[in-house]
Amino acid sequence: MQKCPTIPHYAEMSKETPCVAVCMIDPKTKLCFGCGRTLPEIARWHAMESAERLSVMALLPARMAEAGLAPIAGSRKHA
Repeated sequence: MQKCPTIPHYAEMSKETPCVAVCMIDPKTKLCFGCGRTLPEIARWHAMESAERLSVMALLPARMAEAGLAPIAGSRKHA
């Protein structure tokens, strides 16, 4: 049996995502209801360097508050 190839740094990348599996875009704000990212950010997420992902994640709480979007209950917490 052949081993599945590993994705470099996959475990590290999975810790650096605000995704809460509620992938719906608010038509008014163009932000994801679950995480607050834009479609271009979501599309590029795994191509981004770690520092860029963390930078976007730092903006999300204020972005969601400004847009009037409440964080989804049970969403991930990031330091």
